[in-house]
This record gives sequence, structure tokens and C-alpha cells, in this order.
Amino acid sequence: MTTLISTTDTVTRDALAVLQPGFTGTTAPDWVLRRVDEGLASVALFGRNIRTPEQVTALTAQLRAVRDDLLVAIDEEGGDVTRLEVRTGSSFPGNLGLGHVDDLALTRAVAQELGRRLAECGVNLNWAPSADVNSNPGNPIIGVRSFGADTGLVARHTAAYIEGLQAAGVAACTKHFPGHGDTAIDSHHAMPRIDVDLETLHARELVPFRAAIAAGTKCVMSAHILLPALDPDRPATVSPQILTGLLRQELGYDGLIVTDAVEMQAIAATYGIERGSVLAIAAGADALCVGGGLEDDGTVLRLRDALVRAVRSGELPEERLADAAARVRALASWTQGAKGTGSGPGGAAQEGTAPATGIGSDIGLVAARRAVLVTGSAAPLTEPAYVAAFTSASNIAVGDETPWGVAAELGRLLPGTETDTYSSETEAPAAAVLRAAGERRIVVVVRDVHRHAWMGEALDALVAERPDTAVVEMGVPQAAPRGALHIATHGAARVCGLAAAEIVVSGTDGRRPERGA
Repeated sequence: MTTLISTTDTVTRDALAVLQPGFTGTTAPDWVLRRVDEGLASVALFGRNIRTPEQVTALTAQLRAVRDDLLVAIDEEGGDVTRLEVRTGSSFPGNLGLGHVDDLALTRAVAQELGRRLAECGVNLNWAPSADVNSNPGNPIIGVRSFGADTGLVARHTAAYIEGLQAAGVAACTKHFPGHGDTAIDSHHAMPRIDVDLETLHARELVPFRAAIAAGTKCVMSAHILLPALDPDRPATVSPQILTGLLRQELGYDGLIVTDAVEMQAIAATYGIERGSVLAIAAGADALCVGGGLEDDGTVLRLRDALVRAVRSGELPEERLADAAARVRALASWTQGAKGTGSGPGGAAQEGTAPATGIGSDIGLVAARRAVLVTGSAAPLTEPAYVAAFTSASNIAVGDETPWGVAAELGRLLPGTETDTYSSETEAPAAAVLRAAGERRIVVVVRDVHRHAWMGEALDALVAERPDTAVVEMGVPQAAPRGALHIATHGAARVCGLAAAEIVVSGTDGRRPERGA
């Protein structure tokens, strides 16, 4: 129930200031404009809010007509997780591809070009990069969103990404603190737990976040994960030991701390979103992400009023809420000063940052081509192929709206190419593919074969019958290569599909393409 409070009250305005809500529609609803006028300092854009760059630019202009220093946040990692290109697939390969290439100048340039596109649309806060070390290859939520499994590699590319993004005037939000890479559960659905000792956490999970802080990341996002070595009772998002004790005091971070979405089940099912939000701010968070699933005015009012009640009851110190709101406003002020400067996180040009303008808008395709790893050999494909896409359920961070694979790109290169999808529910998938393909060359597209036993079994059966099959792995290439030609793209972005299709069509003698190609 909404309490009757004054919308000009300082505590109420501060409570609104710490929220980062989403909404429905490609223009700003009246309720959003009203809350911005009352003190809401941030909004979040999701795929449902986006049609074209021009439309997004008009939307952010509409919002800033009410408040010119508004933070407009987005979850635009590039690669598998894209909002700007949610219906077409990303123009950038994503973290695993960049980590595989391991060229820091390329990572900076990709991040700067992505940031430039966001800034052009009026977006000034990006919930990226993922600094998680993908130490658990069975991780269902991180995977290709990580730069890799090597701690040092993840750290240096996290820093390079931050430098590139913030050089475009867009604040980076490094996630998911203190590290989501060693989990086997998706926190959208339940509470993940990492049972490792403090020594391991400091030597592995925390190293990329130290690098991010040194690189000047303007924001850090907390993870809804339980780490008993740090706090046996509360997940990171609501843990004073982790957010204040570790991140603020031990690591010396002084920027904005934002939570992952509070409606995710790890928080919502454990505490409820109101209680979870109060606990998060009390623990040291400065902003609350909400709106991936709850995108209405009622949710904003529920969270606002929960925070106000907590202050008035003494549960949440008024100074803590005021400090959180001040950090939000300070970040908004930084983004205003950083607009169009081409400066890095400290306001000065970053040494070694490659200007995206010097490379052009094809930097994503350049990176995707360099990220490909080819095993085996095959003659050029000159006739229409048959593409079999072996699919599993998409995780919520990626969503099922964004297309992936190679069929569309192969179809453009070889008109007449056909495709079908197969899942664990398909009876005898290998036999079904053989029947559908006929005499055509078969291209099988998969993601994370190592996580899905049925995929591996179907691939083995298919390759046994058709040794000339080409296999394109668009997830983490953990499983042994199969097929006459095996292409690991290290991501499922649109440009990754194009890079793979080019190789299938041109053929290969088994040599890996030159890294500078």
C-alpha cells in the first residue's frame, strides 16, 4: 500500500534518486516523466524500449527535457547480451571473443565504438563489462559473457574495456561483484553459492575488480550470490561485509554501487523486493536496478515508500540514503562533463586507447573475424547448404528475442540455404537432420556442447554418417572439436555468425586465419 508522503520531501526525493527503474514503451510514459520531475535520477532501457537509434535518441531527449542530468542506463555488453540490437543481433563479438584474441587495443577500440553509439543515442550508463572469471565451464549464466577463465586475462581486458567505454563519455558498470564465474545456478532463478576460501576469492574473483577500480570504473554492480567465506548469511547485494567492508574499505572503491535487478528470484524469493531493497542500501549499495521484469509505476512507488518507511523507523539511517543519492547525482554530473570529450575515466585521454573513428564502424566484424578458431579443413561451399541449429533454453540475460546462428548469413551468401531447429525434445535428432538435409552439405550450429549431453550424442551420430559435416560452436568451446570443419566463434553475436559463414563458404585448409585478418 502506498503511503501518503510529500513528493517534495528530501527523504522522498533521495529514495527516488537511488532507483534505476525500467518502463514499457518506446516513448516515456507519463508516470516516468512525473517521477523524474519528483526526483527520480535514473531510468533503464531494455529491448522492449528500442526500435531504432533515432527512436532511442528521441526517447532520451524526451526524458532529459524534464531533467537534463538524468542517468539513462542500459545492459549493452555486446555479443550475446544486446539491447540496442536486440532484434538483429550485435555488431560486436562480446567478451569471450575479445579475450580469445587478447589484444588490449582491440578491446579498447570495440568498447569505445560501442560507447560512441550509446552516447549518440543519449545513453550514458552501461551495465558492462562483466568482470567474472569463467572458472566453472558449466556456468549457465556467464559463459561467453566473460573474457575467459584466466584471471590475469580477465583483469587486463576488463580494464581496457572500461577505458574504451568511458573514453566515449559513457560510464562503465563493472559486474557482477564479487564474481559470478564459479556458479552453477542462474541468480535469476535461485540463490547461487560459491564455496571457496578467502585465498581463492582474492587470487581469482577479486583480481579483475581490483583492475577495474584502478582503471577508474564509475560504477560496480553487485551479484546476488552467497559467498560464505565473506558472509555466511547474506548474499553480496545485501551484505555490509561485502559491499562496505570489502568493496569500499578494503578495495578502496569510491564510485557508485548498483545492485543487479532486485526482482531476480535470488533476492525477491528470499527477502521480497521491498525488504531486499532496504537491506541493499543499508549494506552500502547506492542504486537499485529494477525493471527487467517489473516495469510499472506501482513498483517504483513500492520501493520508494519502503525506503522512506525504513528511514522514518530508524532501520535505514537517513545519512546512508542521502549518501547513496549523492553518489547517483555525482555520477550524473560526471556524464554531463564527459559528453563528447573523448576522455577517459579520469577526464584525460587514455594512453593506448585506439580511437574508434580511426577504425570505422566495422570494428566489431574485424574483432569477430579475429576471434574465430578453426579446426580441420573443408572444401569451399558453393551450393546451398542445410543448417541444423541445435538449441537449448536461452538464459534470461540473453533472452530469446535476439537471433543467433549462421543460417541467415549463409543464406545471404548462398541463396537457397535452408535451416531448422532441433532441441532435446526432438526424437532422434541426428536422423531427423539427415532426412531433412538430403544430399546437401550439413552445417550444425551449437552453443555449449559440453553442457548438453544430447547435443554431443547427436553430433557424434551425425558426423559418423556424414563426415563432411561442418560444426559451428557459438558458445564456450569446451568440448572436443567434431566434424570435418569445426569453427569456434567464441560468441553468438550477428558478426560472429557472419565470420563463421565466410569461412564455411570460402573453405579452409585447416590453418587458422591470421589474427590481423
